[in-house]
Amino acid sequence: MPLRWIPVVLALAWGLNWPAVKIILGSVPPFLARGIGLGGGVLVLFALAAWQGRDLRPRRADAIPILIGGGFTVALFNFATAFAQLNTSTSRAAVLTFTMPMMNAALAALLLGERLGAAGAAALALGMAGVAVLAWPVLDGALHGASVAGLVFPLLAALVWALGSMVMKRWPMTGDRVVATAWQLAVGALAALAAAAVAGEAWPTTWPAATLVAMGFHVLIATAVAYVLWYRLLGAVSATVAGLTTLAVPVVGVLGAMLLVGDRPGGLDLLGFAAVLGGAALAMRAMARR
Repeated sequence: MPLRWIPVVLALAWGLNWPAVKIILGSVPPFLARGIGLGGGVLVLFALAAWQGRDLRPRRADAIPILIGGGFTVALFNFATAFAQLNTSTSRAAVLTFTMPMMNAALAALLLGERLGAAGAAALALGMAGVAVLAWPVLDGALHGASVAGLVFPLLAALVWALGSMVMKRWPMTGDRVVATAWQLAVGALAALAAAAVAGEAWPTTWPAATLVAMGFHVLIATAVAYVLWYRLLGAVSATVAGLTTLAVPVVGVLGAMLLVGDRPGGLDLLGFAAVLGGAALAMRAMARR
């Protein structure tokens, strides 16, 4: 797949994954839902690698990115986004989580010494403005005594994703990308299943058809395919540009939430969508130039 099309695929895969996970969480407890989803992704990637004759053993040099990346960008990120959806609307959770490009840019400047070009700076400013508009109702509710969990969890998800991305840039994977990604997902799956056991979560007795369809999409597209493409993108461009290209994901997530789980955004939301899409377009242009 050409590099410039990866952000488009990620926007669709991860954007539609927000309403898919919301549907799953209606029937499956959060840690168990993440364990099943990530574990399914592991099986898919290992099956693909075995079918293609790849060596399933991870390289010793990939130990750090597998453990740290699997802990941050897989386990902690997925935990935080699950609880974000349980404490606020799917639309708000998606938008607030995708403050990650701004955190990516800040951490890349502090830890990796990266500099923003003109297009990257414009994309960052426009994306931040859009996220600020979309986040305002949550912030306003928190100021008036509402629960802050719906704000804390998505912002925590953004932070751990950005930190994981920094690790992946500092210690990039050197072995087979599909195999290494499968091992990262395995770290997340084991952490999720262990957390489910500690929390005493029970396996659902019934699986509605909508839950099965959502889980299938979550495992095959949003987990197995999307993580492989994300790490390919992260290895090809700067952490800042890679993070900025994900700005379209919350827009797809909000639109998907409107169609699939009944979210209804207002006028300010539409203004925020336009700003975020503009930032994503500028970021994709910067990536194409690189």
